[in-house]
This record gives sequence, structure tokens and C-alpha cells, in this order.
Amino acid sequence: MPTTKTTIAQEIDNIDYSSLTVRPEYIDANGHMNVGYYTLLFDKALDLPWARLGIYSEQLLKSGMSSFTLESHITYQRELKLGDPLQFTLQLLDFDRKRVHYFLRMFNSAQNYLAATCEQISICMNMNARRSTDWSPTALATITALHEVHKLRPLPPEAGHPIGIRRKQS
Repeated sequence: MPTTKTTIAQEIDNIDYSSLTVRPEYIDANGHMNVGYYTLLFDKALDLPWARLGIYSEQLLKSGMSSFTLESHITYQRELKLGDPLQFTLQLLDFDRKRVHYFLRMFNSAQNYLAATCEQISICMNMNARRSTDWSPTALATITALHEVHKLRPLPPEAGHPIGIRRKQS
């Protein structure tokens, strides 16, 4: 697996997500994609860059490790409808020896609009002890290389948003 920062970033930035579309079972009574399926699709989309970084569950499980999501925050920007083709982007915001903080965007690729965002923190887990552990040296090298490129990118405006009701000052 390449670990040069430009190579790994190019691989992540050029992932083909064309197999992910809005399927009939994702549509709710309102005629658009149900809220739960956004989470499902972000999770399916995340498998592709995770595999390139060497932190995908199937790869990690061979060594008794996996990754768990610790926190997730989704914003819904614009609705998706049946058959809409999707595209995703991943930006690695931060990391340490056990955790990664990242930001995903979901786009309608036919009409080129932002449909939703997902900010998450995941942790490396030792599946035998069911406790957190360090990423492997190989995985940490690819994570580091990707972060070197992604830290130069602007922070997504939705990243770190608190949730709450905005009230006008009177």
C-alpha cells in the first residue's frame, strides 16, 4: 500500500462510488430517502477509503482488531430521491495513535449538489480484549500521509457544529 502523502490522498480523492445509489427500499412516505439510510450509505461509502488506509474492519479483523465509531453528527442539506446517483468525499481532520476524526460529504452526482454531511470519530479496537488499542504501524503511516495533505484543506463549514435551536436575540 502506498504511503506517500500525495499518492494516498489521490487514491482517496478518486474513489469510484458509482455503485451507491438511492434504492427503492430507502424511500419513505415523504417520497425521499429516509433519514436512517443516510447513515447506512455513509457507512458503506466509508468502507472504500478505510480499505485503502488499511483500517477497514475486514482487514483489521484478521489481526484481531477492528474500528468502532465513537461519535457521529449528520447534517441534511437537501433531499435525495429514488435512483439518485451518489458521490462522496472524505477529509481526515485529525488523528492520534488510536483515533481518527473525519468528515464525509454526500453529493447527488447527477445534479452536483451537497445532500448531507457526516462528521465522525472512530477508534481502533482490540477485539479480543474489547478495548481500544493503537493502529498498526502500517495503518498509522497511511493515516499520517493522508492527514499531511488533508490538513492543508479548509475546514468544512459544518464541522464541529453544535446542535441546538437558534433563537433570535430580543
